[in-house]
Amino acid sequence: MRRLDNIDIRLLRVFVALADSGGFAAAQMTLNLSQPTLSTHLAELEKRLGAQLCHRGRKQFRLTEVGQATYDAAQKLFRDLDDFGHRINAASGSLSGRLRVGTSDGVFTSGELGIQHALSRFMGPDSEVFVDLSVGTPSELEQQVADGGRDVVIGPLSQKAPGVVYRDYCGEPHLLYCGRRHPLFAVPDARIDQGAIDAARFSVRSYRHFDDLYLVGHPRASASVVHMEAQLMLILSGNFIGFLPCHFADPWVAAGDMRAIRPSAYSFSSIHRVAYRKTDAQRSLVQAFLAALFGTTPLSGPA
Repeated sequence: MRRLDNIDIRLLRVFVALADSGGFAAAQMTLNLSQPTLSTHLAELEKRLGAQLCHRGRKQFRLTEVGQATYDAAQKLFRDLDDFGHRINAASGSLSGRLRVGTSDGVFTSGELGIQHALSRFMGPDSEVFVDLSVGTPSELEQQVADGGRDVVIGPLSQKAPGVVYRDYCGEPHLLYCGRRHPLFAVPDARIDQGAIDAARFSVRSYRHFDDLYLVGHPRASASVVHMEAQLMLILSGNFIGFLPCHFADPWVAAGDMRAIRPSAYSFSSIHRVAYRKTDAQRSLVQAFLAALFGTTPLSGPA
């Protein structure tokens, strides 16, 4: 096997993107490259490594044993390269490199949780930082920060990943909602009893493990979602009731398309936390981004 050089790093990044996308079609959009170009890059990498990396066809894209080993090694290599860059930046006193951030969905309408405000403080006009921002469920985010796929994640995390620092960020109030077409929309709260709630179709967030049901004592779920946009669509259909963050629901409530049901009885606040690995606590990029999130000066260590 030949030694890897700079062009091989680029080929490895293309291969990892192909594997993450599950095939050529999705990778074309991710990388903005044509399928023939992707095929050429993959064939060149396989030639240099001297092994087939994946089985590809019209209906399948599956890594070979060597392909999986190459994927795992490439991920570690990219993390090591990022760490190399962070160390050089720390020594020079400058902020540059790649910062990988993950956040839960449906938070951009919140003045506290929408990290666009932190990014505004973090990125100066001459910043050379490359921000890699992704959206995921709480369990996905927690796994990603534990595995090293994300540097900092923000969301309603369970605080279960080992080797990870968790810091409380802020609460996110939720209420139970129905859409304008729902039979309960025109019924005063005083006339909505438990029987009326139980009779309504209920949509839950699957990653909350049916906690939504327990909060209202509902006997069963009639739908499940992963993202807030999906929950919103189900509620606006008039066929389901379900919980939404207040900041996310407010525009539709103001427009008369949705209302909260018995807010004094059916409400809770989801605590969002910031998480990062203990081993990353001293990294200048992580420290600077945490400072932007919390509106403080960079930390000297884990909180």
